[in-house]
Amino acid sequence: MRNAAGRWARGWLTASLLCALWIAPSPASPRDRNDIDPDAPLTFGILPIGGPAESLEAWRPVLDDLHKALGRPVRAVSVTTYEGIAQAISEQRVDIAFLSGRLALDAVTRQNMQVIGRLTRGDGSKGYYGELIVASDSRIGNLEQLFSRPGKWRFARGEALSTSGYLVPETQLFAARGVDSDTFFASVHIDNHQNNALAVANGEADVATNNTADLERFQQHFPDQYARLRIIWKSSLIPHAVIVIRNDLPASLRDRVASFITAYGKGKDGTREEGNLKLIHDISGFAPATNADLVPFADIEYALEKRRATSAQWVSEGARETRFHKIESDHGALVARLRGK
Repeated sequence: MRNAAGRWARGWLTASLLCALWIAPSPASPRDRNDIDPDAPLTFGILPIGGPAESLEAWRPVLDDLHKALGRPVRAVSVTTYEGIAQAISEQRVDIAFLSGRLALDAVTRQNMQVIGRLTRGDGSKGYYGELIVASDSRIGNLEQLFSRPGKWRFARGEALSTSGYLVPETQLFAARGVDSDTFFASVHIDNHQNNALAVANGEADVATNNTADLERFQQHFPDQYARLRIIWKSSLIPHAVIVIRNDLPASLRDRVASFITAYGKGKDGTREEGNLKLIHDISGFAPATNADLVPFADIEYALEKRRATSAQWVSEGARETRFHKIESDHGALVARLRGK
């Protein structure tokens, strides 16, 4: 895994440089600037698709159009890690963001943001699928062979906040077999989808998590390496990523941003705008959405919490039941909140 580790280190360096370039703190916080100056720049946070530089380049034409529509500067932020974008949001350095469901759930429930749009794909799909990949010539022919050898295989997965890289396979696949992926394998390496696919293709990992959308992109950029991969498991449907915006921005500004996002690619300049959207890996646009679109991700988190509680050691049956009751209660309250009840 030495080469993969090198890529990981370089990714962190790239993320640090990008953070310094795009979101270095200023004497006044973004909230202060928005309160004082209605023309202050808006910061758009991007969940990296591929690498951060690639994501910035892909989004730039759309954000340039947003700048023109609002008459207000729009700057972009993209980092290599989920934790990086989550930190930028928690420190209120991001006003609008393109996020996966799990990150959006945190942004809505903890960081005073709301969902305003949901990604749509050119193929009309409602979402994507998490996958488990091995090398095409791997000795792991199927899931039974994978799970029959605990402590044997080298595993590459996404960060803990990654829906398809960790949360979905952990709850739908590993938990269903009473397995914790962090202890089942001989080694666990954490990286982005692209680097994990490269690790499997280059023989640096035996098995890795990934997803259908990122593997499509991987096939375009690394066709030879993609040809050396094989899929041995696919999850249930995962809803597409969403756009969130801070609630403490003026209501009129939030409405203008939402209108721009959901109308983009559909108006009189639709052909040009559609071309800009396709740069973001075949995005066809954004449909109107609300916080209720995050309920499936609340369900994923609920399943993960139940698994943790089931495998934990308890001082008494009463303590165990109390914990399960709290998990149920918290989940019900969260779903009601997301649905606006």
